[in-house]
Amino acid sequence: MTRRYSILREMGLGPIWRLRDAADAADSAVAGSAEHVAAASAEPTPPAAPDIPSPVTAEPPVDRRDKIPASPAPEAEPETPAVRVADAADLDWDTLTRKILACRECALCEQRTQAVPGVGDREADWLFVGEGPGAEEDARGEPFVGKAGKLLDAMLAAIDLARGDNVYIANAVKCRPPMNRTPEPAELAACFPYLARQIALIRPRLIVALGRPAAQALLNTDIRIASARGRCFDYQGIPVIVTYHPAYLLRNPLDKAKAWEDLCFARRQMRERLDKDNA
Repeated sequence: MTRRYSILREMGLGPIWRLRDAADAADSAVAGSAEHVAAASAEPTPPAAPDIPSPVTAEPPVDRRDKIPASPAPEAEPETPAVRVADAADLDWDTLTRKILACRECALCEQRTQAVPGVGDREADWLFVGEGPGAEEDARGEPFVGKAGKLLDAMLAAIDLARGDNVYIANAVKCRPPMNRTPEPAELAACFPYLARQIALIRPRLIVALGRPAAQALLNTDIRIASARGRCFDYQGIPVIVTYHPAYLLRNPLDKAKAWEDLCFARRQMRERLDKDNA
């Protein structure tokens, strides 16, 4: 109980979010106490950024790379030729990773420190897809580190999951957008074949889209999180659940209760899928 309590406190939900054995009991506990979530989320959160309309990675540190002029065009670097994402369809993991790291298909490559392919179990049942790397991810080469990553780890633990254990984590774009802005449609489109190949290699049972850009990349349609929540979408026969990005939840802690409902919904969908496959 001590470990679970500390996990839920990290998510800002205190005792309201304690899971019980039955998924339905957990869901009903959230529904019956939604009006008390604000009081339960009293832990300090990073400074609010209410004027930012779409989820981005929370509060990036000042990054001097953003002030450096764009690097030379690909032809000035013959040792790193442009990678055609159309070639991703039949790649194995190692080759795919090398192509992602060398990719110059869009302007995001010009100011990156490194591309961030993804991390986790390559045969996972669960795939979590975020928006794109932030400053810390760009520096370390791993998705969801820092405060948003810590919250994501707590969200996973709340439904008995852990990074790297039957879970793979990736982003819709593999390079950091300047100043952590939202990826542009052309950037999402340029990078999507890489994500599509990752999905084909992993063959997850369920995908959780964290934030609007990830949902739009996967579903190829305009999505609003508020109207997409609680619905099961489809990506090539794989269920897709849409919820809020952890960075958004850091700025809007009252919506953590909604994210919890989404996690419970995703867990029910996974259980139904497992029951169906094992029948």
